Amino acid sequence: MNLPAMMRLIKPLLKHDGYSDTALSGVNVFCSHKPLARTPMVYQPSLIFVAQGRKIGYLGDREIHYNPGHYLVQTLHLPFECETFASEQAPLMGVSVHIDPAMLAELVHAMRYLADVNRPPEPMASVPMTEAMEEAVTRLLRALAEPQTTQLMGPGRVREVVFEALNGAQGPALRALVDGSGNYSRVVQALELIHSDIAAGLTVEQLAEQAHMSVSSFHQHFKEVTQSSPLQYIKRMRLLKAQMLLSRDDLNVTQTAEQVGYHSVNQFSRDYKRYFCVSPLQDKRASQPRIAG
Repeated sequence: MNLPAMMRLIKPLLKHDGYSDTALSGVNVFCSHKPLARTPMVYQPSLIFVAQGRKIGYLGDREIHYNPGHYLVQTLHLPFECETFASEQAPLMGVSVHIDPAMLAELVHAMRYLADVNRPPEPMASVPMTEAMEEAVTRLLRALAEPQTTQLMGPGRVREVVFEALNGAQGPALRALVDGSGNYSRVVQALELIHSDIAAGLTVEQLAEQAHMSVSSFHQHFKEVTQSSPLQYIKRMRLLKAQMLLSRDDLNVTQTAEQVGYHSVNQFSRDYKRYFCVSPLQDKRASQPRIAG
């Protein structure tokens, strides 16, 4: 694998540790110069490519390793925990490509693939980096090096990357997002309903009804897909959104709790501290810029 070439192309695009936007919507580069302990997080549906360093995702009882020889295919919003291995001498570096639903549907229909009903899709998995995928990602990074090339060729290069992912080991999971039938697709639709308004207070009974399943059947299939119960999933997504709001918005803890659907600030604070091992007020204070006196 030509990893030095990928790293050379990523470096000029990096603005800081963490995720940096690029000139192409839906494509981000990322880096870390220090290891990061196992931390709760959520990715949007995306393809994650690591050029240097490595990560381990923890989803239920699964360990998902992604490194320069593999890439992560994340098809759903799934709360999980992630550990990053990096150093000043060998920082983590990589690129993330958002999976656009419209582009994915267009490619699936054009390729005329059917979801593999004999193999239950894995919504989050690491798969080997093929030569074709490496070439597609490298071409995408080269396009980002020059503004006119980004504008004219960038969308096509993203399309090529998603095409190669459809041809890879996680192709069935990607195609299942478009298939629209079966229990997996019904759970996907329920997840979309949850994400349309995380504060809505949907009950398991309402979600099961929308999925045209009994409550017990919905609970079983939901847990198979997300590795958590519906109520656990909703709680974790609310807390992850709250963490984002506390770090980015001018909301206090009470307002944040209301924004994510909590009616009790005390309950919100208890749940937040249990999940993140720090109180929301401490997180809020840590995110505020310090002004030297």
